[in-house]
Amino acid sequence: MKTANKQPKKQKHLPLRTCIACRENKSKRELLRVVRTPEGQVLIDATGKKSGRGAYLCARLSCWQKALKEHRLEQVFETQISPEDRAALDEYVETLPKDEPASVTAKKPKVPVNRKSASETKA
Repeated sequence: MKTANKQPKKQKHLPLRTCIACRENKSKRELLRVVRTPEGQVLIDATGKKSGRGAYLCARLSCWQKALKEHRLEQVFETQISPEDRAALDEYVETLPKDEPASVTAKKPKVPVNRKSASETKA
């Protein structure tokens, strides 16, 4: 009689990528890919499979604004973005929802603790 030696299933490997604006590591599926094609165009790669040099950004408006304002895409791709490609990227940025405000860490209100004195506990 054989005993079943069942091993737990291995978790599937999730590729991680870094947003070029906020530098957060997230799974590849959570980020949007921008690609510099071999022809030199800079495009948004919705499929994540276009050939060329890729860079990843969060789907947050602030990350896209920072990447465009600080020329992060030009730095990563080591090229100037053409006015046509820049216009297409700006048009895409306008479709992004505004960032939600960061959640404020609520502090617990201080509640006075009713402590009994040593003389009260002996009674």
